[in-house]
Amino acid sequence: MNKPVKIVPPEAATEDTGKNERKRGSLLERAGNAFGFDRLTPAKVPPRLPDAKKRMPPPKSVTPAVASEPTAPVPVPAEPAPAPASAPAPQAAAVPVRQQREEVSGPAVRFPAKTHTVSREQLRAHALIDPDAATSALFEEFRIVKRQVLATAQAEGTAPSRRVLVTSPHMGEGKTFCSINLALALAAEQDIELLLVDADFAKPSIARRLGLEAGTGLMDALAGSSKPVEESVLRTDIANLFVLPAGQRTQRDAELLASERTFEILGRLTRGAPNRVLVFDSPPALAASPAAELAKHVGQTLLVARADNTPRVALEDAVDLLAGCRDIRLLLNDATFSPSGRSFGRYYGMGE
Repeated sequence: MNKPVKIVPPEAATEDTGKNERKRGSLLERAGNAFGFDRLTPAKVPPRLPDAKKRMPPPKSVTPAVASEPTAPVPVPAEPAPAPASAPAPQAAAVPVRQQREEVSGPAVRFPAKTHTVSREQLRAHALIDPDAATSALFEEFRIVKRQVLATAQAEGTAPSRRVLVTSPHMGEGKTFCSINLALALAAEQDIELLLVDADFAKPSIARRLGLEAGTGLMDALAGSSKPVEESVLRTDIANLFVLPAGQRTQRDAELLASERTFEILGRLTRGAPNRVLVFDSPPALAASPAAELAKHVGQTLLVARADNTPRVALEDAVDLLAGCRDIRLLLNDATFSPSGRSFGRYYGMGE
């Protein structure tokens, strides 16, 4: 262990330790002598500070002309207040033109009064819902689907939300079967006008499956026909059910759907009719481009997948193409197994 040694500052030591040591200064004095703090002095303050107003720039809210020359004559407009009031509102200018067209209200168009008979034999031949028959398991299944569709339309309360696109990734997955059955289920509502639109322009089949005679349709209106689109609508003998055929065939269906005229025609069919729902049967999403174009005009899309048939990668690709619609739901078709064991329709056929 080292022996402690008393350390004496040099200035405090003397040659003769027997003589009286000179008086040691305070701690602050010794620190000042050691580090030269005594040379630090406060800054000199002038007797009169300059005027702060002369050094500060004029406020940004005041124009330079008024700030620098307050006494100079400045031209004043005769009516400064009415100018902002007459300018258009910022909210209206910020709304896209297409959205403005969707929100404009007006009288609802009326469909022709002539009635066309739907063949019940054709409905049964294609295993579709027969509105005159007893409640079936198929009808009960589509009752569940339509409740979801109506709930979304009522929650949104917009014209696009009342337009429903039914499609599938590939052919043979039952998208037309689901389109017609959903339309028949919706038409059974008391306060609904259901317009079933055949938008599969390359292979239209709605009119044939219902036993109707197809005439002019949606594609004729998109191509610039002078005939109003509502005059091509067929009123059926099934209450609340109307059908709009596909119309003439053309190689420009996708281009016509992408035009501004599509917004005008679809807006005309739903504007001013809050109780009117449109169901579109479109081509398969991965087989033709019209489905992707129609997805931009609807608020709901039902993507039909066939059980044990439609691959997952096809569904993912179809969802990407239909991204123009923000509400896409999967509709499983041809499912023969229910984990819960439900069997809709049997209850109505049982005796008391």
